[in-house]
Amino acid sequence: MLLKLILFSGFAGITVFVGGLLANVFNHHVKDSPVKYEITHTLMSFCAGIILSALALVLVPKGMETLDVWGVIGSFLMGAILFMLIDRRLARSGGQQATLLAMMMDFVPESIALGAVFSIEPQMAALLAVFIGLQNLPESFNSFRDLVQSGFSVKKTLLIFFGLSFFGIISALIGHYLLSSYPDLTAHLMIFASGGILYLLIQDLIPESKLDHHYLTSLGACLGFLVGIIGEILI
Repeated sequence: MLLKLILFSGFAGITVFVGGLLANVFNHHVKDSPVKYEITHTLMSFCAGIILSALALVLVPKGMETLDVWGVIGSFLMGAILFMLIDRRLARSGGQQATLLAMMMDFVPESIALGAVFSIEPQMAALLAVFIGLQNLPESFNSFRDLVQSGFSVKKTLLIFFGLSFFGIISALIGHYLLSSYPDLTAHLMIFASGGILYLLIQDLIPESKLDHHYLTSLGACLGFLVGIIGEILI
């Protein structure tokens, strides 16, 4: 049973590292061109759509099943305000880590939820692992680009992503052993993450993905949200 949970959460996490490797290959082995530029921004929009789907279809609905209205309001505002402060701090330092923050803000709570539901609904946990893994791939692809542009070396960025890949296993084990008996705490965590994710999407990720006179980028966001809808239907 424990081995299954580790395998599920390990798959969900390893796509963080795989996305970074693919981004490295794309950046260094595909020549700069308008097409490459548009593909990069389309992937950013696709990433935004997937993150938005995680917020709208998984984190908020699951949190609302457990919390009352004041619990939702309090946790959501705390998440939004905290990540506004973090984003302002990053902006002053010239950092571009918003995509990485948004990725971790949905990756960690969803992995905790994966661990919490594993003992009750293992089939749902398996599908949730696939859903998280699909989210992490384009998100880490775009995060790699942002971190390198912020001044991180390729080697350091890939090492960070390799380390983050194990966050899924750690979070799932925490959810399974510590939070499965505390659904209220798990729900607060999901709503808190939702507030932070929505702030980062509106403030940083969506504006950054926009290209003037290019319409494929906006379609990418719709396709990303569609991936989330499909995942929710399957789950």
